[in-house]
Amino acid sequence: MKFSAIPLYARILLGMIVGIAIGLLAVPCGFSGLVTDWVKPFGEIFMRLLKFIAIPLVMVSLIKGVGSLGDIASLSKIGLRTIGIYICTTVLAIAVGLVLVEAIAPGKIVGADSAAAMEADYRAAVTERSVQAEGMAEVPPLQFLVDIFPDNWIGAMGDNGRMLQIIVIAVLVGVAVLSVGRERTEPFMKLIDALDAILLRLIDLIMRYAPIGVAALMAGMVADTAGNLELLGALGLYVVTVVLGLLLMIFLFYPLLVHFFSKIPVRKFLRTMSPVQLLAFTTSSSAATLPLNMELVERKLGVSQRVTSFVLPMGMTINMDGTSLYQAVAAVFIAQVLGIDLTGVQLLTIVATTTLSSIGTPGVPGGSIVVLLMVLSSVGIPPEGLALILGLDRPLDMLRTVVNVTGDATVASIVDARTPVSE
Repeated sequence: MKFSAIPLYARILLGMIVGIAIGLLAVPCGFSGLVTDWVKPFGEIFMRLLKFIAIPLVMVSLIKGVGSLGDIASLSKIGLRTIGIYICTTVLAIAVGLVLVEAIAPGKIVGADSAAAMEADYRAAVTERSVQAEGMAEVPPLQFLVDIFPDNWIGAMGDNGRMLQIIVIAVLVGVAVLSVGRERTEPFMKLIDALDAILLRLIDLIMRYAPIGVAALMAGMVADTAGNLELLGALGLYVVTVVLGLLLMIFLFYPLLVHFFSKIPVRKFLRTMSPVQLLAFTTSSSAATLPLNMELVERKLGVSQRVTSFVLPMGMTINMDGTSLYQAVAAVFIAQVLGIDLTGVQLLTIVATTTLSSIGTPGVPGGSIVVLLMVLSSVGIPPEGLALILGLDRPLDMLRTVVNVTGDATVASIVDARTPVSE
């Protein structure tokens, strides 16, 4: 079998394993310096490519997502209600993830020596983050809110650390597109569609290099930390944290919403959703699952056709509860491993960034990783920490997609129960 015929997630996982093996072999053989000088740079190239694509991808995806919602003047109560519920469920999913990762603290099982070694490796970034945190005590309490609004378009787009400002720019442009009207903005939206296709192709090309980049990053990281196996234990606990959060969403959070805010019995809802969840798990694609989800929600759950046809396609675009929970856990986990203590403001920034960026998360391999890079940048966490979790992204993505499609059906059930026939 050709290497290119192996699925991307398997190649990335293989690259992660190879990188760990290289690092573990280099330490006792005295080749740590060789790995750092001649292997690790290929990982840094991969990180540079991800950073390079992050800003244009988020900008174009968000403008396309918001600008495609329809005429803002004619948005019905159903539309506003749907968007509001989707935002609420996303924020609550992020909160679940943050509570779990803070309570379980998977990254903190890494010993003080290992954390200190990694912190030394990223000393410049960590020092900058610490200075920013100390400075926050001297600024007005609402300064963080002021800072998310840029005063310079070019300046915001030239700094990956200002990703929240990029999101604000993109959302404002999308709203302006809606206000101007579809007919006058059609040439602009065609340009955005073309740019979106080009950027998605760029992601595909970059992710083909991912196995080599991940292997190089992991080899350098293991070599730099003297082959400490505590990192592997922390990774295992990280996976448990993410899976626990996603399962709580599927079997507790959504059933509670269905019970209290819809007219559908919980058992019927879970039984009806099982084929959709299985398809989502095997395909890892909300888009591929959409036709079956629409059919069963309308035919088996009794949700009206007008609600199903509006809420579910919109959810596929802007409702990413599972992805948002995962990104929040991943960001805090990486910070814990690197010995970075996030302040309350940083945690709120993670909530805001993850919620807003869920609208523009592209449904392609590597898309969520690029958005996670944006979340890390927004709170000053060194993005090199992504190497720890990249190899585990695909297996977790399967379960994240299950959460996403279940959340779409849940919101459709709630909107249908709250929508009079006259609307």
